[in-house]
Order: sequence, then structure tokens, then C-alpha cells
Amino acid sequence: WLLIRPSGTEPVLRVYAEARSPEMLDALLAHGEHVARSLAEGG
Repeated sequence: WLLIRPSGTEPVLRVYAEARSPEMLDALLAHGEHVARSLAEGG
């Protein structure tokens, strides 16, 4: 799973992920980072 949420105390987005394998975790986190950057840029 992948969760992206705004911090309640800082002006940042937090990205959380959990996966069955390290490879899937890396892929989820990379996707989450991409989405978070897009959101931060207003997209």
C-alpha cells in the first residue's frame, strides 16, 4: 500500500509504503515521491 499525506506540523508531504518485497517497496516509494512532487508543484 501507499499513503501520501500532509504533515500536521510541517509544510511537507509524507510518503508511507508497505510491500511484500524490497523491490516492490522501492517501486512504491519511487511512485509516491513522483506523485508527492507533482502535488507540491500544483499538479
